[in-house]
Amino acid sequence: MTSLPSSTRRSANSTSNTTTTKRARLVDALIRYSLPILRISLGVVYIWFGALKIANATPVGDLVAHTVPFIPAHFFVPALGVFECILGVALLVGRQMAIIAALMIAHLCGTMLVLVTQPLVAFRNGNPIVLTMTGEFVVKNVVLISAGLVLAAAYLTRGPTHVITVTHDPESA
Repeated sequence: MTSLPSSTRRSANSTSNTTTTKRARLVDALIRYSLPILRISLGVVYIWFGALKIANATPVGDLVAHTVPFIPAHFFVPALGVFECILGVALLVGRQMAIIAALMIAHLCGTMLVLVTQPLVAFRNGNPIVLTMTGEFVVKNVVLISAGLVLAAAYLTRGPTHVITVTHDPESA
């Protein structure tokens, strides 16, 4: 049986340890920063879209207004914009995230009303499998609902300032 010289073995171990250390640092950074980045990016988007509604500069104003035709558009669209801005600021602040995430999820579920109240706008030829551009715009909110669920779960289980300790077991890699 041939064995490597001890200097070669140390070098291989050193490379493995360096890789393990870099991986552990990467995982630690992802755990530490991914939730705040998600929360802040959602907050910025909510403020941006809400401000467009308040300023009557949103390209989805008619879509929103026709989704709930029993509420006057001149009231509903800007009011929704104010709600979105408040939600966005709350996401940026990062307090009471379980409540904020629940409000965000409820809001996003409300966007799905387009599929029910305006099927001719959301589906091509009435086919619920074939979406129009508007339908795709609405359905992608499922991903944002998932982001809200991630935020709610994270803040309910760990709290806003909890830092996870990452330990690396070389045997499991």
